[in-house]
Amino acid sequence: MTGTLTWQQLRDIRTSELTEAGDAWHEVSGRSASDGGRVGRAMTAKITETQESDAATAAVHRLRRLSRNFQYLQTECGLVRTALNGLAGDLAAPQGQVKRALADAVALNFTVHEDGSVSYPAAQVEDLTGAKQEAPGGTARGSSRLPLEPPAFGAPDRLSPHAAHPGFRPVNPNAAKAQDVADRIALAVRSAREIDARYTRTLNGLRAEKGLDVTAATLRDVARDTADVRSTAGKHLAQAIPQDKSPAERRKWWDGLTDEQRQEYLKVAPDLVGGLDGIPAVARDQANRTYLPVLIDELERRSGDDVKTKLDALRMIQGKLNESGNPPMFLLGIGDEGNGRAIVSYGNPDTSRHVAAYVPGLGTKLDGDFVDDTMKRAEDTAIGTRRMDRSTASIVWLGYDAPQNLDVMSKGDAQRGAPAYNEFMAGISVTNENADPHMTAIGHSYGSLTVGTAAKQSGGIPGVDDVILLGSPGVDAQKATELGVGKDHVFVGAADNDPVTHLPSKGEAALGWALGGPAGVRAGRDLFDVGNDDLYFGKDPASEAFGAQRFEVDDGPRMVLEAGLFSAHSQYFDPVKDRESAANIARVVVGRPEEIVRENHR
Repeated sequence: MTGTLTWQQLRDIRTSELTEAGDAWHEVSGRSASDGGRVGRAMTAKITETQESDAATAAVHRLRRLSRNFQYLQTECGLVRTALNGLAGDLAAPQGQVKRALADAVALNFTVHEDGSVSYPAAQVEDLTGAKQEAPGGTARGSSRLPLEPPAFGAPDRLSPHAAHPGFRPVNPNAAKAQDVADRIALAVRSAREIDARYTRTLNGLRAEKGLDVTAATLRDVARDTADVRSTAGKHLAQAIPQDKSPAERRKWWDGLTDEQRQEYLKVAPDLVGGLDGIPAVARDQANRTYLPVLIDELERRSGDDVKTKLDALRMIQGKLNESGNPPMFLLGIGDEGNGRAIVSYGNPDTSRHVAAYVPGLGTKLDGDFVDDTMKRAEDTAIGTRRMDRSTASIVWLGYDAPQNLDVMSKGDAQRGAPAYNEFMAGISVTNENADPHMTAIGHSYGSLTVGTAAKQSGGIPGVDDVILLGSPGVDAQKATELGVGKDHVFVGAADNDPVTHLPSKGEAALGWALGGPAGVRAGRDLFDVGNDDLYFGKDPASEAFGAQRFEVDDGPRMVLEAGLFSAHSQYFDPVKDRESAANIARVVVGRPEEIVRENHR
C-alpha cells in the first residue's frame, strides 16, 4: 500500500490477495531450495567425486557460490511471504473495527464522509415538562481519544433538570453515538496506518544488492532481515504458539501445521520454537542454527565482560556446528539469559533407542570451558555408547543457572532448574520415534542435585529409566528409592579423591573448613572419628545407607599430596583419564547395567 491509507481503502482491502501474493513468494522460495539442492547433490558432489583438476576446482567454486545464492533467495523470499501473511493478519483487526463502525452508522441513518466525519440527523426530544423540542443534527469528527462505550441504541437520554429553563438548547441523542462511530473509524485508520508503515519499512528492507554475491556481510544482512521481519510479524506468529501447554500438546500443534507453516516459524521465529520442548529435534536444530547468528549479532552490539564471555562461547559453538562430526551435533537450545543456555545432543535423540541427558554442575556457564570441556563429556559418552549400540544420543543440558562457587551453594538453583529439566525430558519422550526408548538422566556435581530434585517431583523425571550420579555432593535424599526409578536403577560414581563427594554436612561444615576447606573434611572425619555418611545435600549417594549401585571409577590424583586440586572431580567422563568410569557410564546408558564393574559402598 502507498500513500495515506483512508477508511475506504481499509474497508475494501482484500487480505486474501496479500496471502495469495505470499503464496507466490513461497513458491519461488521452494523452487530456490530445490534448485540449490540439485546444485549441491547432482552437480557439485558429482564433480568432486569424479574429477580432479584446476578447472574442476574452479567449477566447484562457482557452483558453491550459485548454491549460496539459491539459499539466499530461499530465505529472503520466505521472509517476504511471512511479512505479507503478517500484514494480512495484522490488518484484519482494524478492518473489522471500521466495518463494524460503518454498519452501526448505516443502522442509525448516519452519513460517513470521505474524511471520516459522521453526520447525524435532527431528533425530537422532550424536556422535563413534557414539551417536545427539536435537537438539531450535526457532524462529529473522530479524535485520537480512546473510543467511548456507546449508549444502548434507542435508550432515552436523561436531560438536565434545567432543561425547562428559558434558553435551553436540547441535546441530540445521536450526537454521542455519532462521535463514537467517528472515533472508532479514526482509531481503526490510525492503527492500520501504523501497521502499513511498519510493514512497508520491513518489505523495503528485503532487497538484494546488485550483482548478488552471498558474502559474510550478506549473511549478516539475512540475519538482520530475519530479525526485522520477526519484530514486525512476530506477534502474528507468536499468538499461535502453545507456550503454556505441555510438550505433548506442543508436539500435536507442530504436527498439525503444514510444511509451509513450519518453515515460516523456523525461518522467522527461530527463537520461539528452537527451545520449545515437544518440537522434533531436527526442527529445533534448524531453528537454533538460524537463530545463533542473530543472537551473536545482538551480543556484538553490547559491551561488558559477561557479554564477551558468552559471545566467544557462541562463536565456538558455531564453529563446531560447521564441522562434520560423528556422531552429528544437534543444537536443541541456545540463549544468553542468566549465565547462558545451551543444549547440545550428539546423535539424534528422536531416532535413538538410547538417550542420555547430562546436567552439569558447579561453575558451569556459557563460556569457553563449557564448549571445550563440558560439551566434550557428552560427546565422549556418545562415542563410548555407540561402540556398544549405534542407536544412541548423548545430550548436555545447560538449561539452568548452576552455582558458580562453593560459597553460594544452596538448593535454590536446583529447585529452579528441576522443572525445566523435567519439561525438557518430557519433550524428548514425546518426540522419540521408538515405542519404548531407554532414557538415562545423568547429573554431575551440583547437577546431580538438580537431577535428584527433578526425580523427586510428582511423577519423577518423564520417561527416565536410569539415573547416574557423578561426583555428587548429595541429592537432597536419604535413599535411592526416593528418585522414582528403583534403587537398582540408580548408579553412582564417586572418586575417593574427589573433594565434592566429601563436602561436609551442614553440622560438620565448621570442622571441615577449619581444617582447610573440602580437603580437610576427610582428615577431620578420620582425626575425630566422625564416620558420618551425610553430605552437604543429604545422604552420600556412594554410601551403603543410600542403597544405590556404586560402580568403579579411578580415584584420581589426591588433592593435596599430588596437587590434584579438583582434577578427580572432572574426569568421570574422560575415557583417557578414567577409562573404567567412562565405560561404566556407557554400559548403563545402553541398558547393560549387569556389565558394570562394581565398587564397594563407602
